[in-house]
Amino acid sequence: QVQLVESGGGLVQAGGSLGLSCAVSARTFSSLAMGWFRQAPGKEREFVAALSWSGGSTVYADSVKGRFTISRDNAKNTMYLQMNSLKPEDTAVYYCAAKYGSWWQRTGYAYWGQGTQVTVSS
Repeated sequence: QVQLVESGGGLVQAGGSLGLSCAVSARTFSSLAMGWFRQAPGKEREFVAALSWSGGSTVYADSVKGRFTISRDNAKNTMYLQMNSLKPEDTAVYYCAAKYGSWWQRTGYAYWGQGTQVTVSS
C-alpha cells in the first residue's frame, strides 16, 4: 500500500516562493514514478510536473516551466516542489501522486495525497 501526505501549502504574494513536500509511505519508494498535479476552483485537475525514479529526469507543464522545480530524496521517501515567481493563476489545491510505471507519461497515477492549498494573492 502506498500513502502520500502533502505539506507546505499556504498564502503568498505574487512573485513570492513556496515549497511543497510529499512524504510517501511505500515499501519501494525508489520504484515509484512521482508527480505533482493541481486543481483550481471550477477547473479540472491538471498536470504540473513529474520526475523519474532516480530524480535525474524531469518534465514540466509549460505554464510552470522555469519557475517550478520538482525533486525527490529517495533516502527520505520524500518528493518536493519548489515554486518561485508565483502568480495568482497558480492558486489551486496541489496534489502529489505516485504510480508504478512510466514516469514520462502524465496519466495512470494510482495513488494520491489529500492535497494542500496554495493561494497566491495579487
